[in-house]
Amino acid sequence: MVTEDKFEEIKTKAKEIFDKNPLVHCPYFGQEITLNSDGFHHLQFSDRRERNKDEQVLKFNLLPLAIKVVRKSGTVQEYRKSFCAIGKKSKRDGLTLLKNMEFWAFVAIIGDTPIRIRVILRRIGDGKIILWSVMPASKLKRDDTEKMKVLAKKGIEDD
Repeated sequence: MVTEDKFEEIKTKAKEIFDKNPLVHCPYFGQEITLNSDGFHHLQFSDRRERNKDEQVLKFNLLPLAIKVVRKSGTVQEYRKSFCAIGKKSKRDGLTLLKNMEFWAFVAIIGDTPIRIRVILRRIGDGKIILWSVMPASKLKRDDTEKMKVLAKKGIEDD
């Protein structure tokens, strides 16, 4: 469990990474991928609920590796396309707007202490492709909390 001060420090550094790298070139798409507030919000929240602090810290620590994966990716490992509800229900008719969403996943073994991570990119409709999420590519057991702390040997707070 990380202290509140340490958590805020790590979160601030992750936000700085988003601010310093608003666009990252991806060879797979041959275009720039956007790092914006939607992606940063998703690292902190899932399904309108805040992720626990340890999960947020893990995602923040994997962020520098995720950017490296996007910059080097030439092959997509997973692709999903679906209609998803966007926003809140209309007060007028109670309906929710559905839009076409696309998700791409790049999986890579990367880092000083090699770790297999999955980087998710998302596009809504014809909009920009954004960095949506980053996570370990394999499930972590609850006993692996120590392993979770050293996944990214050089964590975001060490930069």
